Amino acid sequence: MTLEIEDKFDVPVDYEVPDLSGLPGCTETVGPRTYRLVALYFDTPDLRLAARGITLRRRRGGTDPGWHLKLPKAKGVRQEITHPLTRSAKIVPTELADLVLAYTRGAPLAPIAELDTRRSVTQLVNGAGVRLVEVADDRVRGTVLGDRPHAEGWREVEAELINGDERLLRKVGKRLIKAGAAPAGSASKLSRLLGAAGSAPGTPPAGTRPGSAGEVVVGYLAAQTGALLAQDPRVRRAQEDAVHQMRVAARRLRSALKSFKTIVEGTEDLQRELRWLGEVLGEARDLEVIRERFARGLDTLDPGLIVGPVRARLGSDLLDAEHEALDRIRDALGGERYFALLDALDDLATTPVLTKAARRPAGTLRAVAAKSRRRVTRAYATARAVGDAAGRETAMHDVRKAAKRARYTAEVLGMDRQARRAEAVQEVLGAHRDGVVAQERLVAEAETARQAGEDTFTYGVLSGLERAAAERAWEEFPGIWAGTGPT
Repeated sequence: MTLEIEDKFDVPVDYEVPDLSGLPGCTETVGPRTYRLVALYFDTPDLRLAARGITLRRRRGGTDPGWHLKLPKAKGVRQEITHPLTRSAKIVPTELADLVLAYTRGAPLAPIAELDTRRSVTQLVNGAGVRLVEVADDRVRGTVLGDRPHAEGWREVEAELINGDERLLRKVGKRLIKAGAAPAGSASKLSRLLGAAGSAPGTPPAGTRPGSAGEVVVGYLAAQTGALLAQDPRVRRAQEDAVHQMRVAARRLRSALKSFKTIVEGTEDLQRELRWLGEVLGEARDLEVIRERFARGLDTLDPGLIVGPVRARLGSDLLDAEHEALDRIRDALGGERYFALLDALDDLATTPVLTKAARRPAGTLRAVAAKSRRRVTRAYATARAVGDAAGRETAMHDVRKAAKRARYTAEVLGMDRQARRAEAVQEVLGAHRDGVVAQERLVAEAETARQAGEDTFTYGVLSGLERAAAERAWEEFPGIWAGTGPT
């Protein structure tokens, strides 16, 4: 997988690429060198990938022939996943087809367009011969396939960062613009071709009033749906933090549907399905967190305190269990239940069932945030009234959940100060909870080690450290509540 950082420009047919020498850090330009690229693009019949800004192609020619899957930009960076050319030109490799299942939802992938590009490449190189930026001057001939074929020709220029920094890329862009280029009006060649053919997919508007409560809530739900979908391919590839981010998006969606049920109604079934997805993701995420926590704990110990195969049990064994949990996630993400959940989220963003309150000004939603804050206060009052330790533990967990919901509600409304206050409560109680859960896990792992005839001394040491961490968080909570709590 590679991360693309590039800028695209529309240029007239008679455009002349300017002299790009003399830019900071660039000692020479190499080229231009010319290639012919022939790319066959794949999508569902109703263009589900194109609607999300995703391109999937099989390309011949140039320096990187093969299959390319380009996922939407995130913070200016676009993920590209490659696969070697296969014998069949019309069957998408399973590895790539699986990565777009959240978008295709089982619909077949077939060729929808072909692009024939004559590319002239100029490279900006430093004194050590390292490529910094690559500028591609493309003359494109595109054809939409199918029942309504359409052909279109144009020219464009791309500047892609290779080993340089983004300041250099910006300077290249400024020089191209000064010579007559303009920032591209389309995100990709395919989207430009489909737009010219009148077949570009679009998302129907939700029908909310500008400045209304409904517009704010539905906009947030759509954004979190996009965040969930963006993590899907990363989860399937077991990329760092992907499970956590997808789980957070599911939780935020569920929290918003609960908090704003007076704006969007009839979402009870969807809330249950989001809870199911969170549980599916939770097992692998919890194993990842506890494994990393134990690794840090062992790293802080004197080597003399580590007795027996503790690292294996708390490291590789837990990692094996995490991999098994990831396999179960992949199974779930390939199933009809998950696809139905995604369909429901799409419907929520385009055809939500709105109440009369959705037509009110967005400012009226602050009452929902105030209600969420009061819920945290009531939960804490209930917890303080519990006499036994076990019951108080459960009650404080309810405080944490209420604080998390208050935080997410404040985030929807852009109430940053309120969100930070709720997050502080959530985090300190989370630290306490993590210490308690870690102790429980250590007891279980120690029993397994004992039955295998292993020394359990180190498990006791770690358990003591976790108990101390949990107690510290517990002691810090009153100060956090007094200083930043939502009272």
